[in-house]
Amino acid sequence: MKRFFVYLIINLTVFSSAIFSQEKNNYPFHSGERLDFVMNYTWGGVITDVGSATCNLTYSDGNYNVLLTGRSFKFFDMFFKVRERFEVKFSEKTFRPSRFHREAAEGKYRMNNTLIFNPDYTISSRTQKRDKPAVDTLLKGTSNTLDLLTLFFKYRTMEFAESSVGVKKPLEFVIDKEIYNLYFIYLGKENKKIIGVGTFRTMKFAAKVVAGNVFDGKEDMLIWVTDDRNKIPVFFESPIIVGKVQGRITGITGNKYPLTSKIK
Repeated sequence: MKRFFVYLIINLTVFSSAIFSQEKNNYPFHSGERLDFVMNYTWGGVITDVGSATCNLTYSDGNYNVLLTGRSFKFFDMFFKVRERFEVKFSEKTFRPSRFHREAAEGKYRMNNTLIFNPDYTISSRTQKRDKPAVDTLLKGTSNTLDLLTLFFKYRTMEFAESSVGVKKPLEFVIDKEIYNLYFIYLGKENKKIIGVGTFRTMKFAAKVVAGNVFDGKEDMLIWVTDDRNKIPVFFESPIIVGKVQGRITGITGNKYPLTSKIK
């Protein structure tokens, strides 16, 4: 299961005190939104919940602040302990992030990554693995190069019509010392039952994942998003090199609009 937890979180969502009066936009989210997820792992026909993640959104002085945390459940800490923390600050008007920070502890693996987004679209990245010296890298980005958390909120503002089915949409993001150019595809609408929560009308997407230690890059991640004004991800799944992983929503609070997509 090495390192699958962090990559699934950042590909999905990849989430508090609210200051609602200062936000003047038609975005599908607002300050105070909180999303809770459970992660599970399937191997050899056995499905096991292994961890959880929580995403909190706040707002101040023209900027949104996102805090995403993830952790393995206590029982699985004995086998592979995971603690994750991601933070980003991005502009309400431009969706341009200013600073992103990630602290990852996955078994024996440790990584701290800070990204500073400069006015000329270069990105100053500092990475530090475990007790090794920090490494500074200057990356050449574009106006479309975002961290994964900002990217998630930006793409929630997009509209998808029937004419969008099957059309590839680009994704450009930075993590650690690399910039990735991938894509996602809108597959259409589908009713999706979420264990313990209910059934939703959803929009279904396929997202290209990065080949590496966790994913083989041959199959896409599937993501289901509420078909209402909130556009909240409620379920995702992806094959990995050994087995399959899934994530499901367990709690939605502070949503901006009613969950009209929930049908039972």
